[in-house]
Amino acid sequence: AACSSDADSSRTSTTPATTPEAAPETTTVATTAAAASGEATFTAEVWVDNWFSLTVNGVVIGEDSVSITTERSFNSETFTFTATYPLTIALVSKDYKETDSGLEYIGEPNQQMGDGGVIAQITDTATGTVVAVTGTDWQGLVIHRAPLDKRCVTSSDPDTDCAFEAIDEPAGWTEPGFDDSAWAAATAYTEEEVGVKDGYLDIDWDPAATLIWTSDLQADNTILWRTTVTAP
Repeated sequence: AACSSDADSSRTSTTPATTPEAAPETTTVATTAAAASGEATFTAEVWVDNWFSLTVNGVVIGEDSVSITTERSFNSETFTFTATYPLTIALVSKDYKETDSGLEYIGEPNQQMGDGGVIAQITDTATGTVVAVTGTDWQGLVIHRAPLDKRCVTSSDPDTDCAFEAIDEPAGWTEPGFDDSAWAAATAYTEEEVGVKDGYLDIDWDPAATLIWTSDLQADNTILWRTTVTAP
């Protein structure tokens, strides 16, 4: 994930872009402080095309164990954590892009824009009750969008011809008190629209869990998501 700073520091570029840094590869799960009154244990299940990190109540729970630089990464992840209600769920989702142009397979016959998709559910481990699922009630903020003109997908030099737009992560955006009211509501997609495969099929998804992204599955490459879950 990008470092936290002022969200107003936007930048637009048509200059050659660099290859994204590989995300830390880890399956370590960070939990909240030792159990206290009111804490419960939860299981989080997440599938994203292609990479994610998950935070609850400002505490990092885990991230995709496969680097964002890996093509065709469609694995799912399961984490167990303890927390108290209300649950402020914050998730970074990234679609694979070869450079800031937003394209993949650059220079190959199948040079193209990628597309994204994310689905998640959180279950109370003790009761087996699903307490949170992705849906159109989630709020999203795009922090990397490219290409701004999709016609550049056929360019022989997309790092020059494909402009991108990026902003930094807002400071404190994973914390419970952050104001996300100006963020856009998620858009729901079908399995066919996202093209689910591999790890998606390993999870028994609750019927209420929905595949989401922004209104643009292709150009919006990195998105911050938030939702809050109150006690049942």
